[in-house]
Amino acid sequence: MPAALTPEQLSAQIASRLRGRFVRDPQVTVNLKETVSQVVTIDGQVREPGQYPVIGRMTLMRAIASARGTTEFARLTQVVVFRTVEGRQMAALYDLRAIRNGAYADPEIFANDVVVVGDSPARRLFRDVLQIAPLLTTPIVAVLQGRVN
Repeated sequence: MPAALTPEQLSAQIASRLRGRFVRDPQVTVNLKETVSQVVTIDGQVREPGQYPVIGRMTLMRAIASARGTTEFARLTQVVVFRTVEGRQMAALYDLRAIRNGAYADPEIFANDVVVVGDSPARRLFRDVLQIAPLLTTPIVAVLQGRVN
């Protein structure tokens, strides 16, 4: 059955299919176990870029795992998370290797965040920073003035 139906529409559809053949006056109730209205976008050097549901607490590592992990030659030291906070677009640069090694905590990812792994226009925003500080032990966060293309 199509996922685009509301619970009420699905109830009516099931009831109409049951009516007459199996039950005289079917009463059908559909209860949702989970809803997926909040998503995170994962792009760049991941196996399956796209939008993924945010269910429960999601971290950067879990978000990337949702996209089936990074590609073989992904730049793990260059992961950018874009987030809008109070109308301002923010970007943070993370190093997956440092997170895996316990250098800093796996950051939480929220609905509407955009995660970009490896080489991309997003990473190029941080080119100067990357040249100055190649061995990052903490994430870098910046407020973006213009739009990212």
